[in-house]
Amino acid sequence: MNRSWGNVLFGAFGAVAAGPSTHGDLSEKQVKSVDAEEMALMLEGLEKVVIVPGYGMAVSQAQYAVKKLMDRLTQNGVDVRFAIHPVAGRMPGHMNVLLAEADVPYDRLYDMEQINDDFPHTDAAIVIGANDVVNPAALDDPSSSIYGMPILNVHLAKSVFVLKRSMAAGFAGIENELFYQNNTNMVFGDAKKTLEAVVHHIVAETA
Repeated sequence: MNRSWGNVLFGAFGAVAAGPSTHGDLSEKQVKSVDAEEMALMLEGLEKVVIVPGYGMAVSQAQYAVKKLMDRLTQNGVDVRFAIHPVAGRMPGHMNVLLAEADVPYDRLYDMEQINDDFPHTDAAIVIGANDVVNPAALDDPSSSIYGMPILNVHLAKSVFVLKRSMAAGFAGIENELFYQNNTNMVFGDAKKTLEAVVHHIVAETA
């Protein structure tokens, strides 16, 4: 009663005894970074794309740019769906409300249970400002404070694009293993501006 989704799902984590990570020091690993034009080129010819919105989408008010990207990819024959984590944002249903404002069709939105098994068959996952809800440490690092928390299996997609302003940690205050995976491309900057630039380059490529 009177507890937020975030409190319910995150509250038990962090009580885990601290210990050495089974994945070593992530600060010593390298990330791959691409810009909007490179991302647009890498999206060319794909068949299945899943977009994962997070609080960063709300901060940058990027939902309308997300809709433009969905429309452009759909016009190019791409199957575009959205994966919604129950605690994405700052209140239950936050992402659904923002996407509805941008006229994203409701039948394109999928709950975690509906879509998680599809990530291994997804050509690209586009993560927009989400962090802890896509961190694989929750699955495979018993020393992590979020170990055992349900996450979206973004890390299993064939390729991943993570749109963030920086490498800053999320709500749980820990680094995200997803950012360092070989199939992950970081796209730094304001999400709205980045997505608008990606759409611009896709249009230019198909003109």
